Amino acid sequence: MSLAEIEAVACAAHAGQTDKAGRPYTEHLRAVAEGVRARGGGAELIAAGWLHDAVEDHALSEEWLREADLDPRTKDVVLAVTKRAGEPPEAYARRILATPGARLVKAADLAHNADPDRLAVLDETTRTRLERKYSAMRQHLGLTPHD
Repeated sequence: MSLAEIEAVACAAHAGQTDKAGRPYTEHLRAVAEGVRARGGGAELIAAGWLHDAVEDHALSEEWLREADLDPRTKDVVLAVTKRAGEPPEAYARRILATPGARLVKAADLAHNADPDRLAVLDETTRTRLERKYSAMRQHLGLTPHD
């Protein structure tokens, strides 16, 4: 699949979804894909940026991912960044670190999630909880707030 096709699939799969601030979820997907590009990721990682939440959010199934005409690295990275129910953050971080390219995609995801402008519109309790969560994951992955 081309990047344009992957973008279209990701946008269709998440159509109608919104983020915690009520913004269209596709804005987050676009920001992560662009963040991957800005960090030097190639087409297979940009594709993973577009698809990074698709399996976790049940927008696309693991079966779809397995059968899709995607680079194997894209599939590996999407599965690596897919958080599993009840999974401890340390185990999640170990899987990301063990999968080439996954740390870069997760860095782009965390950077957008932790964007002060996005967090500013949330209530204080949610904002504080998410800031701690994102900070802890950056620490597990050896990332700075600027990565």
